[in-house]
Amino acid sequence: MSLKIRFRFDGKCSLHPRYNPKRDGRPRDGKCEGCESLYVIHLYTKIANRRAENSNLTVMRTPRDRDEQDAKFGSDQAFRGA
Repeated sequence: MSLKIRFRFDGKCSLHPRYNPKRDGRPRDGKCEGCESLYVIHLYTKIANRRAENSNLTVMRTPRDRDEQDAKFGSDQAFRGA
């Protein structure tokens, strides 16, 4: 199976429009919510990219039997006619 994921986010702080977390790192003004949000988004995107590049870090689990599926996703007995 082949899967291609592209990560991209474009955003600007209304108070500091030239701030770029990739280039500038942590925001200088720690009280600016816009810059702090951009920095957090940058960190999560970086983590997602790292996980996508290294498939050993990706954890995927599927339910093994019908009972486990019902417990995980909720019982849909109304649709089964029970």
